[in-house]
Amino acid sequence: MSEARETAVYTHGHHESVLRSHTWRTAANSAAYLLGSLKPHMRILDIGCGPGTITADLAELVPDGQVTGVDHAPGILDRARATAAERGLTNVTFAVADVHALDFPDDTFCVVHAHQVLQHVGDPVRALREMRRVTRPNGFIAVRDSDYAAMTWYPASTGMDDWLDLYRRVARANGGEPDAGRRLKSWALEAGLTDVTATSSTWTFATAEERAWWSGLWAERTVASDYAERATEGGHATGERLRAVSEAWREWGAREDGWFSVLHGEILCRKQV
Repeated sequence: MSEARETAVYTHGHHESVLRSHTWRTAANSAAYLLGSLKPHMRILDIGCGPGTITADLAELVPDGQVTGVDHAPGILDRARATAAERGLTNVTFAVADVHALDFPDDTFCVVHAHQVLQHVGDPVRALREMRRVTRPNGFIAVRDSDYAAMTWYPASTGMDDWLDLYRRVARANGGEPDAGRRLKSWALEAGLTDVTATSSTWTFATAEERAWWSGLWAERTVASDYAERATEGGHATGERLRAVSEAWREWGAREDGWFSVLHGEILCRKQV
């Protein structure tokens, strides 16, 4: 594979509006499909750990084990270390890593987990092969990704339609696949994984508080994050168009009958001996 294929740009970046979403994530709301397979002694690799909230939850769930959180962006790891320190965790460490070429020996981890990662990488099949390589026999590869084309909301809004079309074009221009959720099983089979359980789950934002939070972070992200810069610098949108999309988010969030659902695909794969 060429390097261009193996590399993709993280569309969102780590603007505060993005981290508001990332730090909300927990093992319960983002990795429930995996939790029943965890044992206290397990050694876990959490790929794309970001600010470390899911990583810290996993560390609490394996008190006799060890969790390693890795991310391609070095700067976010200080936030992850602070998260673990605030919770008094001593069985978690963090490091920089590229999922296409993990710096770990074969058969190292009981569980290799990635949440909202494969949609942003250049070669998800190669990434899954690397995840399989560092997983011990009978261990688990656990992956969950959203599927933008399957996101749905009420009431209808041309501005929100514009947001979805724009985001998908920007993400693909950056080398990613925003509709990753529906492709996870296919990618896993192509990567040589044979024991694959495919499921799905959703996040739903419907209360006044949930709508304000979800619409607010997207309204801000649309005009102030790395995504906004990539949209304009890539020629996908003008500043005026981004401001219109941002306002559409705020209008949706103010609707008492507003409802938004995010569909996720999930795969839990056991590595065959």
